[in-house]
Amino acid sequence: MFRYLIGAGFAASLLAVLNPAVAADAVAGKTKAAQCAVCHGLDGLAKNPDAPNLAGDSANYIRKQLDAYRSGARSDPQMTIMAKNLTDEDIADLAAWYSSIEVTVEMPK
Repeated sequence: MFRYLIGAGFAASLLAVLNPAVAADAVAGKTKAAQCAVCHGLDGLAKNPDAPNLAGDSANYIRKQLDAYRSGARSDPQMTIMAKNLTDEDIADLAAWYSSIEVTVEMPK
């Protein structure tokens, strides 16, 4: 049993080294979102009718979209330019910020 635990611990630490996760920082993401705010709003509610709202979207979804713009897998004249120089850390921080915004909806009376 002891050997199994040592082996499992070694495998887990090896995976962590080979595939380091980027720690997301929503506070840093808020600061980095200043450029995004022109179209998407700092609160994640789009100011531009052609831009989607980002508030409350899942961090995973936002990360995937920004990765796709950065890699060229997804194309948009403005987003491709904005995303091409983002680091993995920038993307994680932006995703953490916009996904942390709570959206409330009030039904019309």
